[in-house]
Amino acid sequence: MISVTIADPLAEAANVQAKICHRSLDEQINYWAKIGYCAEENPDLSFEFIKTILNAREEVLAGQVEPYLFD
Repeated sequence: MISVTIADPLAEAANVQAKICHRSLDEQINYWAKIGYCAEENPDLSFEFIKTILNAREEVLAGQVEPYLFD
């Protein structure tokens, strides 16, 4: 584990968003970091598209998908 310093306004915003999304503060900051990392690596993708991809990935990892069979 690594400790980092986060500016108070960002930490406060993360804390509010964490409560809204039922996440811990650490989970919220990690979520934002993951989205930011994906956005920097894929500048042509929108926030909504990145969020959809991350959500879909979690569904796959949780086994909540079924294979699609092509005709």
